[in-house]
Amino acid sequence: MRHIVLSAALIAAALPAQAQIRNAPAPRALEFAAYIFAASNVCGYRIGTEQFEGLLAKQSVRIEDVQPRGPFGNRVQTMFTLMSNQMQQNRDQACLAVAGEYGPEGTVAKNVLLPAGADTGAPAKPAESAKPAEPVKPQ
Repeated sequence: MRHIVLSAALIAAALPAQAQIRNAPAPRALEFAAYIFAASNVCGYRIGTEQFEGLLAKQSVRIEDVQPRGPFGNRVQTMFTLMSNQMQQNRDQACLAVAGEYGPEGTVAKNVLLPAGADTGAPAKPAESAKPAEPVKPQ
């Protein structure tokens, strides 16, 4: 009888851990998030928030899951560091490649990565929007 009770207790204790593993995002989703974050960091692209969140949602992942303080943020941060270092070694080619995949004319998805001055769909910070434009000098 002791063995049955002990076995049942072990199984009950293991269920929450199994549920956490079962609900973890696919490794490809975490790699995708790290890749987009690394491209933004190395190449200076802005992330198109709606498009990025839409692609994450297709992989059953929320943006909160992959951000640094999210439940999978540490894993994404590790991959981000490795990818950033790799992209930095051959920056020009890496930036062209990632823009071709996820830029405004992307072959994988469009407008996930936008040029630095482009609007991401998120509200602008008041300090940035209050800056006057630089006057253009006639030539």
